[in-house]
Amino acid sequence: MANPHPPLTNGACLKLMEQDTDVEGFQPVLQCLSVKKLGIASAAGGNPDRYRMIMSDGDHFIQSMLNTKLNGLVESGALTKNSIFTLKSTANNIVQNKRLLIVLQIGEDDITPCADRIGAPVSLGPTTDPTVGAVANPASGSVPEPVTSAPKPALPYSCSPTFRNWRKAPPVYPIEGLSPYQNKWTIKARVTQKSEVKEWSNSRGRGKLFNMTLMDETGEIRATGFNKAVDELFDRVEEGKVYFLSRARVNVAKKKFSNLANEYEIMLDERSEIHECLDAKDVPDLKFNFVELSQMEALQKDHICDVVAVVHDLGPLGNIFSKTTNKEVPKRELVLVDKTGYSIRMTLWGKQAETFEYTNNPVVAFKGVKVGDYGGRNLSMFSGSTMTVDPDIPQAHALRGWYDNQGTSTAFRAQTTLGAAAGGGGGFGTFNYSELKTIGVVQDTLHGLGDKPDYFSTRATVIHIKPDNMSYTSCPGLNCQKKVLEQDDGSWRCEKCAKSYDHCEYRYLLSMSVADYTGQIWLQGFNDVAEFILGITAKELKELTDEDADATATKIDEVVGKTFNMSCRVKQETYNDQSRPRYGINRAFVPDFNQDGLALLEQLRKYPPSV
Repeated sequence: MANPHPPLTNGACLKLMEQDTDVEGFQPVLQCLSVKKLGIASAAGGNPDRYRMIMSDGDHFIQSMLNTKLNGLVESGALTKNSIFTLKSTANNIVQNKRLLIVLQIGEDDITPCADRIGAPVSLGPTTDPTVGAVANPASGSVPEPVTSAPKPALPYSCSPTFRNWRKAPPVYPIEGLSPYQNKWTIKARVTQKSEVKEWSNSRGRGKLFNMTLMDETGEIRATGFNKAVDELFDRVEEGKVYFLSRARVNVAKKKFSNLANEYEIMLDERSEIHECLDAKDVPDLKFNFVELSQMEALQKDHICDVVAVVHDLGPLGNIFSKTTNKEVPKRELVLVDKTGYSIRMTLWGKQAETFEYTNNPVVAFKGVKVGDYGGRNLSMFSGSTMTVDPDIPQAHALRGWYDNQGTSTAFRAQTTLGAAAGGGGGFGTFNYSELKTIGVVQDTLHGLGDKPDYFSTRATVIHIKPDNMSYTSCPGLNCQKKVLEQDDGSWRCEKCAKSYDHCEYRYLLSMSVADYTGQIWLQGFNDVAEFILGITAKELKELTDEDADATATKIDEVVGKTFNMSCRVKQETYNDQSRPRYGINRAFVPDFNQDGLALLEQLRKYPPSV
């Protein structure tokens, strides 16, 4: 009779737990004896669960902890008790003088159910659950007395002589495995981002802080130091270098300050220890997951992404007042382009804006930048972002060759907030059906009374467009868009840029009335929205009207009666001591009746069937 499951790899547990054995490329077949939730998520306020797995090679069993990226295998029921699987990748570490494996990757297509335990495996030394500090017995499920002694391990990683003198045999722990339940740990990680020192002042006093992003082969984590920690540690850390870090706290991450996926963060103080490690071969360099500029319309507002592009143009250094710090913050905008033929605005802030050098259209790799949609799709750096000028990576070399040979003469398409315009279809996947409301519901429930606008989606038909003052003369300067006035000599003067130009641009200011079966509202739309709705640029309409006075009326007649899906906003405004809601369009989409029908069906499923 054929063996119903693949054979287990004899001696695999011994090899995995041998401290000095190079197990790179070793992918044994093992059996899962037990997989249990550790109970960390509930204490962490709803963050991802952590799972402990005990695995066997038929002769011995050892304990491991699953990378959170593998949670889906447990939660879907693919990985269960007695399952046979192929172990693809691990991290072997020391916790409280006990060896612990972090399972990084499992062959998902190789998992085979098995009814019974194979062999009579015995524990390979202490297999301690780090959350309880006691030996777990997978056969009985009992937890005996805590282990009080274990052999001291040798130094698990090579490090600098300075570090050898500083501490003997430090327990090096993976970033993926950190939690508030470990007290004594050391991580070996690369600093991929380091912020400037930031100062604050509020009712509770004054202070300063800095933060940095740390990365090893298992993941990333944010570390923040306040006040005395800034004085002790800031000058000792450089971006790109690898360090041993210990004597710090692990807390639940404050997501509003970080774009990392890790549910925890490190809090540094003046006693925290950071020492450079000169042997960094086992710590990866900065990793990117680049998104092409043509795909920006598919990303939601506030999405975090990586971009590599050529700096096609550079805006002037300016300042913007920050209500948070009560200070002027330096700001500069770049125009980025890539081989897809699209361009996009990138905003730099603070010291990066002041020191950016624009020489020979550099190629820049950005990591962790935020997608915005004000005035069209744009990108912005913030505290967690990094920027590498002319990086030594294949994507940058390819862009350099393309731009020097073709890019300088390419007419690039600027990013807009119009998914349908960019994709030629029904919204490029960015129309938010979950916010879909009728006009009557919007008028009754959304008034824009807060500090920020209220946002909503609606489907409505154009019933009127104001033909007067549909466009204005705009500054042709980089990202200015302010109104310009014609001078006696025929030039156009922009007071914001303090410059005169030999030409102007025309930009729409659209005001139109739309309606559905519940009501009617007036909507205001800027240039990109109007171009999509009217199907013609403001300059082209101006030229047509100069030739034919009825051209504007003809173009409006073509639009009246058309229905659009629209992403909108409402904000209360006061004029002449009277307050009223002002409605605007952020995006417009040609209705996709297939998607519209599916969304309606999904809404209907939420209602219980009638009896």
